[in-house]
Amino acid sequence: MMNAALEQLIPRAHQMGIRFVEMRPGYVRAEVPADGNGNHFGVIYAGVTFTLAEVLGGAIQFATFDVSTHYPLVRSLTIDFLAPGKGTLSASASLSEAEITRINAEATPDAKVAFVLEAEVLGADGTVVARTKGDYQLRPFGR
Repeated sequence: MMNAALEQLIPRAHQMGIRFVEMRPGYVRAEVPADGNGNHFGVIYAGVTFTLAEVLGGAIQFATFDVSTHYPLVRSLTIDFLAPGKGTLSASASLSEAEITRINAEATPDAKVAFVLEAEVLGADGTVVARTKGDYQLRPFGR
């Protein structure tokens, strides 16, 4: 269901071939193929790597929180590129039970709730390609 939503909500990410392969409360993992996402020296383009990690913030909201009251927004995201991305890349992120409890308690109908999501992007061989730290926010509809 989230993969179909990605096509509608973020068409460019869908065109890159990003797909969610695991989603459960507090955890999301997505992948992107190398095919069609290369750069001028034969590795995955940095913007694709960034996008793969960034969409996890929206996905974790759908997997974990009430999508009928709040929507996700990224306020900032930093990325450290650590190695060239080769082959299919995967990215994953998680929230602790304590953090989920805090966010749920604060997500009242008029509240904007900030949370931090750290992600790791791995190459096909398990190499850590990048790490990100995103400042996200759940916003109530209409705000």
